[in-house]
Amino acid sequence: MLAIGGAAITLVPGIPAFQIDPQLALALFVAPVLLDAAYDTSLRDLRANWVPVTSLVLVAVGLTTAAVAVVARWWVPNMAWSAAIALGAIVAPPDAAAASAVLRQLKLPHRLMVILEGESLLNDASALLIYRLAVAAAMSSALTPQQVAITLLVVFPGSLVGGWLLARIYLLAVRPVEDIPSSIVLQFVSTFGVWLLAERLGLSSILTVVVYAITLARRAPREIPARLRLPSYAVWETVVFVLNILAFVLIGLQLRPILGPLPSSARNDYFLVGIVIVVTVIVVRVAWVMIHNTAVRWKIRRFGLHDQRPETQPTVAGALIASWCGMRGIITLAAALALPVGASETSSFPHRDLIVFCAFAVVFGTLVLQGLTLKSLVLALPLRNDDVVDREIQFARSILDRVRLDTSAATRAGEAQAASEDPARRLEILRRQRDALQDLRDREQIGDDAFHRLERELDIAELDADSGVD
Repeated sequence: MLAIGGAAITLVPGIPAFQIDPQLALALFVAPVLLDAAYDTSLRDLRANWVPVTSLVLVAVGLTTAAVAVVARWWVPNMAWSAAIALGAIVAPPDAAAASAVLRQLKLPHRLMVILEGESLLNDASALLIYRLAVAAAMSSALTPQQVAITLLVVFPGSLVGGWLLARIYLLAVRPVEDIPSSIVLQFVSTFGVWLLAERLGLSSILTVVVYAITLARRAPREIPARLRLPSYAVWETVVFVLNILAFVLIGLQLRPILGPLPSSARNDYFLVGIVIVVTVIVVRVAWVMIHNTAVRWKIRRFGLHDQRPETQPTVAGALIASWCGMRGIITLAAALALPVGASETSSFPHRDLIVFCAFAVVFGTLVLQGLTLKSLVLALPLRNDDVVDREIQFARSILDRVRLDTSAATRAGEAQAASEDPARRLEILRRQRDALQDLRDREQIGDDAFHRLERELDIAELDADSGVD
């Protein structure tokens, strides 16, 4: 609806055209949203679902890129393969923000949410790597298989190491910071800094930020106090909400700048190609997800399932939801707008206008078609909440209660009541509970969803106890 509203605004007479800078869009809108999502990601759950996540991150992206390239070449025979592959890579990665905005309103199986959120963290990295190579091939004839291999060998390991190292450096640098506003500002500055530094070094900005955020999430609870953590969480939640709103409105606002330069004689042809590309990306995702789901369920029937928990088994309903969560967003549009523009048509990226229009058509078409129907599809299917996170929270609470009772039992019976009300004693209990909670996550007895919800409860209790000490 936000994208439709943005497009409607551009049709109002007298409204100036608004052209978004693609590099600014990626850094401003993608970096903080990606970090926020990666920070809450559970490595345990990602590992448990690595097969379906990988099938979406690599296979679905690769198939979509190839299918779009073939279709584009068929409809536009004079389009070079490098330009067609660039178009395929641009429209291949779905935007999780759009799907999450709908799915988080509903009670869905935990496994399905883990798969979709895991896909959102990594599919952009694989698509943009293909995009980078295709653009280089289109603009230069010097790209060789050896250069491609070197790029692959450098980008992925470099991004992993870079993200981990930058997170450790950040935690060391901010350790002396005790002022809340300064701490929050440094968090945003470091996020944008990591993105820009990775870009400058030729690494994957997306993969670097993801690793950076996951590393922070594993170490920050031990090193950042509750009085800094709670306000920063509140600010991040608000900022990410606002950025998502602005991103989808800006997608709609690009309608006039994209349509304006197109010659009127070519618009009908552009619209036809755009519709075909939209249908292609939707059909390829649905086909692959359903084929993969069918193959996995056949394998389970034939050879059995090692993990007998019902929530780990794939279902047809879950596959239908995952296949329909293919809305494209700001990364697709920004990547298209970032294609090189020269002083003349011959020095610009081949078929740039068509590619930019097709990217906008895919973003707008999938947002409207799939975004407006996803909730109805979810409600129509027999999906149920498996309460995985709630059960983990109940289990962790039982452990934390036991820690509290054991700590109180160390006090003499006559002083037990006074000890439970003493702020200093409460802080000691909370410290031991926090250690126990961290240990539960480290031993993977609970996931990050349960961890962060209980961490927040302990943080609030700690601030309350601190006020009593003061």
